[in-house]
Amino acid sequence: MFLWGTATASYQIEGAVSEGGRGVSIWDTFTREPGRIRDGHTGDVTCDHYHRWPEDVELMAGLGVNSYRFSVAWPRIQPQGRGPANQAGLDFYDRLTDALHERGIVPAATLFHWDLPQALQDEGGWLNRDTACRFADYAALVADRLADRIPMWITLNEPFVHMVYGHALGNHAPGTALLLDALPVAHHQLLGHGLAVRALRERGAERVLITNNCTPVWPASDDPADLAAADAYDVLHNRLFNDPVLLGAYPDLSAYGVTLDCVLDGDLDVIGAPLDGLGVNYYNPTRIAAPTAEGLPFTDVGVTGYPTTGFGWPVVPDGLRELLVGLRTRYGAALPPIYVTENGCSQPDLPGPGGVVDDQARIAYLDGHITALERAQAEGVDVRGYYVWSLLDNFEWAEGLTQRFGLVHVDFPTGTRTPKASYHWFRNRITEQQGLQKSHS
Repeated sequence: MFLWGTATASYQIEGAVSEGGRGVSIWDTFTREPGRIRDGHTGDVTCDHYHRWPEDVELMAGLGVNSYRFSVAWPRIQPQGRGPANQAGLDFYDRLTDALHERGIVPAATLFHWDLPQALQDEGGWLNRDTACRFADYAALVADRLADRIPMWITLNEPFVHMVYGHALGNHAPGTALLLDALPVAHHQLLGHGLAVRALRERGAERVLITNNCTPVWPASDDPADLAAADAYDVLHNRLFNDPVLLGAYPDLSAYGVTLDCVLDGDLDVIGAPLDGLGVNYYNPTRIAAPTAEGLPFTDVGVTGYPTTGFGWPVVPDGLRELLVGLRTRYGAALPPIYVTENGCSQPDLPGPGGVVDDQARIAYLDGHITALERAQAEGVDVRGYYVWSLLDNFEWAEGLTQRFGLVHVDFPTGTRTPKASYHWFRNRITEQQGLQKSHS
């Protein structure tokens, strides 16, 4: 069964940051630092999904999706990042899981979507190897309660983004600007992934994945310096997080003049444990030129000549086909089935006459990318799911509440949900695809 779904993340939609025994996360801390978030927004309330989840499940049922990817908030399960489970936190996800099953929606749970307990950050966070062990303990607690009803588990969401934006550049929580000194964060996240895979398997998890944010890398020209820079960027963005998981080895980091001294004997065996799928998040290609200053061995010069989203990201649907085919070419038999676990666009959506949100640009975006996915399948790529980011307009990290990715418009002062035109379009597209699948079966 092909999975048609939508995706969300706990800090971006739940709110209720001090309810149900939840502890403080690094994002609670980060959003309270002046100047970190646009317009001073926080995730304290955002969509209030913690209280309004039954309404959101009904929205999914009306949408016709057969899967929902959500993330578990680590601070709801272990307020201090260690110790016994907070039963109220598990109860919340237990109720959500049962409600999804009642509506015929397959739950897909992500264990880490960037909201690390602040108590662990105070001990070094992902720079501290021990955090990988704490993550495995947390995964075990969640799986003990829910592995019998959640068939698909994702350990980490976009470890590249969390390392770069959170630790190398400081644009996301925890807000450190370590540049290449952030590389141990990559290894410790992947080690945590591998240890969590083991914990999930021991508790009967049916399918286990990791989700990586991947991008086709385009050299700015055929100049050898640009080609070398593009290869260096591909190593950092794509291969650093895919190679250890799929091939059991890190790529050559010599372009960066560094080595991963934090890798211990046996770590790569843990990280390279077999998976049941690879989650791929795709938004746009990246265009790279030779470096213009000392430091990194590349310069991101931007992709031009295409329409852009509200975020200013280029809209390149065929980049998804290129990416998927490229993964199959690079990894061959080592590549498990692929699930596109995020794809979507931000647009400045506002209700028009009669309260209708007529987001035609999003419809065109989704149509183009689903078509690109189908072309990749026709070229032999085993893709088994597609999740739109996102179900709801939500808290978009450093951009606060200003970037709207949802199929459903949220009026943040009141919490009122209004399905957009893209919601109805996606429902019809799912119905059409399911009808084609039945006719071919």
